[in-house]
Amino acid sequence: MDGTNESSQGNFILLGFSDRPHLERILFVVILIAYLLTLVGNTTIILVSQLDPHLHTPMYFFLTHLSFLDLSFTTSSIPQLLYNLSGSDKTISYTGCTIQLFLFLGLGGVECLLLAVMAYDRFVAVCKPLHYMVIMNPRLCLGLVLIAWGCGVANSLVMSPVTLRLHRCGRHSVDHFLCEMPALIRMACVNTAAIEGTVFVLAVGIVLSPLVFILVSYGYIVRAVLQIQSASGRQKAFNTCGSHLTVVSLFYGSIIYMYMQPGKRSSQDQGKFLTLFYNIVTPLLNPLIYTLRNKEVKGALRRLLLHDREKKGVRVKGPDRHL
Repeated sequence: MDGTNESSQGNFILLGFSDRPHLERILFVVILIAYLLTLVGNTTIILVSQLDPHLHTPMYFFLTHLSFLDLSFTTSSIPQLLYNLSGSDKTISYTGCTIQLFLFLGLGGVECLLLAVMAYDRFVAVCKPLHYMVIMNPRLCLGLVLIAWGCGVANSLVMSPVTLRLHRCGRHSVDHFLCEMPALIRMACVNTAAIEGTVFVLAVGIVLSPLVFILVSYGYIVRAVLQIQSASGRQKAFNTCGSHLTVVSLFYGSIIYMYMQPGKRSSQDQGKFLTLFYNIVTPLLNPLIYTLRNKEVKGALRRLLLHDREKKGVRVKGPDRHL
């Protein structure tokens, strides 16, 4: 009997933090608040970038996609986690687990590549400012985003079926709070060396290669910034790139630790909290990082709020009537 037939006979049980019932109650409240703030923050970034004409630039085009990715990435698993934390039912259907695994792998891969695209955008902005709008034209921006989406989805299409078809010898308990690839690999009752090798190779392409590209890009950016004569010019360049570099550090730190050693059993609790970090904390912090450190976004928010107040003021006052 193959792994697919075996798995589809019943639901999976997401053990999550079920061995710590007191922690579950605390996590439910904290994660619910963080999830709602994530929805509000990233939706705000998307709306502001779309509504303010000053932000119709390549940088904010990519930032809009990043915010959409963060919304999708978080929503792919957090509602299920909240449901499991709220009661004794820890099950997820085989179909639900398949969808969750596919989305988690696909969206995670897209985000890795999109961060590399954003690094290239910053490289052109700082190192070739006079040619920025020519190089980063709408057609190229759209093409880069489509490549990121295509590669991320392709990676998920390869890895999801391979992971789900592993023989598990009747095991249905996933020692995690979501159907994540390392946790599903650990469930297998067969030698997983081949699939772990495949995961490592794909991780090099999807995770490490973009990271190397980002680091090289920022090497050129730092060199160019140090050649700027004015202190205000250097500060502006560092502020522009600082937000992106902070996001990259948060996202890649936990991703590399998790996916470059997919089958390790050493610290499964640590893996759960790391997954929770890049699944909820990073998407929550991204809007804060980009708004608190970015005068353009804060200015756009201010303009939109003032415009909205002015419109309300006109409605309240109403048109002048001459008797």
